Amino acid sequence: MNKQKSFKGAQTSGTLYLVPTPIGNLEDMTFRAVKTLQSADLIASEDTRNTQKLLNHFDIQVPQKSLHEHNYKERVPQLVEQLLTGQTIAQVSDAGMPSISDPGHELVLACIEKDIPVVSLPGPTAGMTALIASGLLPQPFLFYGFLPRKKKEQQTALTALKSQESTLIFYESPYRVAATLKNMQEVLGGQRKAVVCRELTKIHEEYLRGTIDELIDYLETTELKGECCLLVSGNDGTELEINESIGGSLKEQVQAKIDQGLSSKAAIKEVAVLNSVKKQEVYRVYHELENE
Repeated sequence: MNKQKSFKGAQTSGTLYLVPTPIGNLEDMTFRAVKTLQSADLIASEDTRNTQKLLNHFDIQVPQKSLHEHNYKERVPQLVEQLLTGQTIAQVSDAGMPSISDPGHELVLACIEKDIPVVSLPGPTAGMTALIASGLLPQPFLFYGFLPRKKKEQQTALTALKSQESTLIFYESPYRVAATLKNMQEVLGGQRKAVVCRELTKIHEEYLRGTIDELIDYLETTELKGECCLLVSGNDGTELEINESIGGSLKEQVQAKIDQGLSSKAAIKEVAVLNSVKKQEVYRVYHELENE
């Protein structure tokens, strides 16, 4: 067990601050974020050149060290050593929250292991920004981030997500959105509601809302630009996967079990287990009830 008091109590080490940065509009930088960067001894940046533009804009004169996926193994021990001497370090990614599809998690783990306080500041994150304006159910949601790039691996990941009832949030390159939607169409079906959000908080911010089928048709004649969020509605219970090795529709399977001597209740339960679906759904299909 690890207990951290972020702002009260004696501590001999410095503190690691996780500071979110704007995902596009510089006015989204909070007063606290600017103040934290100004007062830090060092800023650990995903890309020092990119972060320097932000520091110049807010007239922040603090040295930087890079921390990214290619150097974290050697850099994390160095940063931890500086924190243990009492220095304060602010970590930033190129945009949004550190550790969310960006570097940072390894440094957080290393600090926790050494009882170094880790303080997260609230701020911009593309997934949440897109979700609340998407029109899809805002909760529950599942943030996935970037899907695998290869088609087979992507379809495997989507298959594992198919039964999720939560709204699904993905990050995607504008050059791969159309291909990803086609994989979703194949695995999830074309009638799921989906939203493509691009250039969030920037002058060309745009939301494309429709079904997966409709978005695919639109993107056949339209080229997207800018970073994208792709949101997809969860499984609402109408997408029943039938175990084809058993044969027959769900209703036919239930009737076959009844013909074998089971009660309708027992038959519905067994068919639900065999097809990995809820008993209520099999009950609805068997009795031909409307889906609420």
